[in-house]
Amino acid sequence: MSTAIEGLKPELVWKYFAAIAAIPRPSKHEEAMTKYVVETAKKLGLQAKTDKFGNVVVKKPASPGRENVRMICLQGHLDMVAEANKDKVHDFFKDPIELVRKGNVLMANGTTLGADNGIAVATNLAIMEDKSLEHGPLEFLFTVDEETGLTGASNLQPGFLESKTLMNLDSEEEGSIYVGCSGGKDSSATWKVDFDKAPAQTIAAHVRVGGLKGGHSGLEIDKGRGNAVKILNRALIALEPFGVRISSIDGGNKHNAIPREAEALVFVPKKSWKPAMEAVMRFNTAAKNELSTVDPDLNVSMEEAKVKKGKVIKKSLQKKILMTVSALPHGVVKMSADIPGLVETSTNVAVIKTEKKAVKMVTSQRSSVASEIEEIVHTVSSIFELGGAKVSHGDGYPGWKPNLDSEILKIARSTYKSLYGKDAEVKAIHAGLECGIIGEKMGEMDMISFGPTLEGVHSPDEKIYIDTVEKFWNFLLAILKNVN
Repeated sequence: MSTAIEGLKPELVWKYFAAIAAIPRPSKHEEAMTKYVVETAKKLGLQAKTDKFGNVVVKKPASPGRENVRMICLQGHLDMVAEANKDKVHDFFKDPIELVRKGNVLMANGTTLGADNGIAVATNLAIMEDKSLEHGPLEFLFTVDEETGLTGASNLQPGFLESKTLMNLDSEEEGSIYVGCSGGKDSSATWKVDFDKAPAQTIAAHVRVGGLKGGHSGLEIDKGRGNAVKILNRALIALEPFGVRISSIDGGNKHNAIPREAEALVFVPKKSWKPAMEAVMRFNTAAKNELSTVDPDLNVSMEEAKVKKGKVIKKSLQKKILMTVSALPHGVVKMSADIPGLVETSTNVAVIKTEKKAVKMVTSQRSSVASEIEEIVHTVSSIFELGGAKVSHGDGYPGWKPNLDSEILKIARSTYKSLYGKDAEVKAIHAGLECGIIGEKMGEMDMISFGPTLEGVHSPDEKIYIDTVEKFWNFLLAILKNVN
């Protein structure tokens, strides 16, 4: 057991959190977690079933005298975003997450923590084990592959759940109850690449962008943080007048994360090396000034690379790619006119990768308004097509329309007020929760979402505030006690 969780309350939650931190669970590779949940349920004498996709449902009977209370489903996802700092050696398919406690914060050592959504999994396992709790009949739904496509929830079959009331435990702000979320869709581009030999009398060099915070492409999209891919593209445009040729461009890892790092391999004419270096230094200063408040550790650099035989993207295609990335919007497109402070529509320039015969880009669009998703997807697709790329799209996922007359919302609000003497905030979130899909698949579900406070999810800066876990736990148990 990790020493980082010693003495933390509630003990059962942290026990399970540490246990699952040792189990590899990148998206689409949750087999070990599925097995662990099923085996844990069996050890506790509970009924568990899985579907062919790896989703799990566990049932726990009501506590004595509560048999006739409505059945509640508690839901979270088994996978985690696998992100590590560039200098961190970590195999997400083998290595455990190293937990680090810093005062009231729990983090990981150089990687994502997996509190998104490991805290929900740990909470569900703790409730499954604790026989002292007062509650009606419970279902625990553990879904797979939430982070890279919501495919677990999307493939739920009718009848897999009996409950008609669901509490999703995948929100990240204690004291807030979420009743709606955005839908989304990915737009990707592919350029077929022909390479030339690197010109003679050139110096190979790496142009790098680093030091950015990144973060969740929904939750942090309104923070104005730097996008490493967009910044690198600007640096490369600044180098064009010096005859610099590009061999490869790579940045970002996940469609739902703001890219923190990006790098290009370039060839610089020897006669232009000094002015090119000066141009990068000037750009670094300018970019740091732009982002000094939100991303003070940004660094843009260029240094020689050891490359014996190089190749470069044809000049005409290089121009098209740089212009296309420059034209792509990134960030908030529109704020909600109905809910103050809520991002209604956004787009994220997420990933660029150079392969043997292609350069590929992934972007993601979100909105709580279905027609606005279509519009921003069309905008991004048009830019890609004008730039000569072949465009493709993911399946997308539906939003979750708020129901302010929800029965479970009324119970949750009154419970929070009685526990903590203040009102919980009722919100919608600019991120994709599984509630929209589950409601669509299961039909007529009464749903809310809440959780403890997390920050920096989808990045190695991910952290969970320890004191909020106990508040979240007590709130959840009180709701279960108050349901009738």
